[in-house]
Amino acid sequence: MDSSTSGAGKLGAVRVWALAAGGMVGGGIYIALGVVISVAAQWAWLSFIIAGVVAVISAFSYARLSVKYGKSGGAFEFLEKMDQDGLAGSLSWLLIIGYILTISVYAYAFGHYVAFAFHGGGLMIRGLALLIGFGLVGLNLAGLGKMTSIEVVIVSGNLLILVVLAVWGMWHWAPVELVAGIEPRPAWSALIGAAAIFVSYEGFQLLTYEYEEVRNAKRIFLPVLVSAAIFVVIVYIAVTLGATMLAGALTMVEQKQVALSVAATRAAGFPGLVVMTVAAGFATAAAINSTLFSTGKLAARVARAGELPQWFDHQNRFDVPDRPMILVGLIATVLAIIGSLSSLVEAASLVFLGTFMVVNLICWKQMQSVRWVPMAGVVLGALVGIVLVLRLMVSAPVPLAILLVLALLIFIGRPALLERVSTEGNGHGEST
Repeated sequence: MDSSTSGAGKLGAVRVWALAAGGMVGGGIYIALGVVISVAAQWAWLSFIIAGVVAVISAFSYARLSVKYGKSGGAFEFLEKMDQDGLAGSLSWLLIIGYILTISVYAYAFGHYVAFAFHGGGLMIRGLALLIGFGLVGLNLAGLGKMTSIEVVIVSGNLLILVVLAVWGMWHWAPVELVAGIEPRPAWSALIGAAAIFVSYEGFQLLTYEYEEVRNAKRIFLPVLVSAAIFVVIVYIAVTLGATMLAGALTMVEQKQVALSVAATRAAGFPGLVVMTVAAGFATAAAINSTLFSTGKLAARVARAGELPQWFDHQNRFDVPDRPMILVGLIATVLAIIGSLSSLVEAASLVFLGTFMVVNLICWKQMQSVRWVPMAGVVLGALVGIVLVLRLMVSAPVPLAILLVLALLIFIGRPALLERVSTEGNGHGEST
């Protein structure tokens, strides 16, 4: 019997809420704040609202479709249920690329935040990114990757620290700091900011890969997922205002890799730095771990459906999909070492914007009531996506070109590649 209908799943409402919120906040605000302030200045808080509206609507669509089909799998499962196997496979390949970029962003943030506390330079930053990337791959390969109770504790502590920082900053209300040292921007720049940091909201969808592990999922999944997304929007707004009022806009932009540590140091000196470093380290590590775990499961699931080479559907003695985890972890760690923050954040944002638009469109087609909600997500997501593409054409044309070429190859060349791999596999089947 499906655990979601029997109520026998392992994850209760509190854990699902905490993991959904933590999946978003775990890495998002640490790497996005300085980026969005550099783009939207005093309207950075509005950028988080615009992106947040798309995220909340998308959480609604993901949850409704998960309840409708009663299975884990997210966008891949939704499209398969509509007999769109080819599109499901192509979108999953893009999603895996998005997750690789996301993990690289989190590893990048981990390296910078921890190294900042020790006054470390580029070598230490790269070493820490390498350590956390390969270390968490090893943890997952040993079957220790999904430690839900520990993740919930980390999420709770992280949220508490961020809320305290936000409240402390807003207690010392100083709107002038929102543009201190930088040029004020027009209100429409908030749309550009929203496009640049959409990756900050992607984490909730990881819970759709665990749907069958949720107790009473038909009853709790939608309200829990949507309320977690709304809460994160509020936290992001508060932290954006509070932290910027503590450190000043120019400082947040110039030190965007460690913006929250700078704000915490301004608020409470060395103890503030220590607390924020611990919070950032554990939060980004937990975000890497949960994304890596879910990406490995997704890759294995897609391979079992014949939409990825069967090579990816391999488990070690701990029942862990080892090959996709190693490959994803390796590529993400290399990108964290060689990539730039803004390019990684914006490229990942584009992937997730596209995916969320597809899921909202599916929800609009499949649902019989309140269809205007997912359609609003499609329209607003398309607007933000267009703005992001235009921005990347100017600020990061090479990463954009690479991403678009990969997307084109995936949607056009994937069937031929799968057929060739399958033929070669059958030809060597007896020897393997």
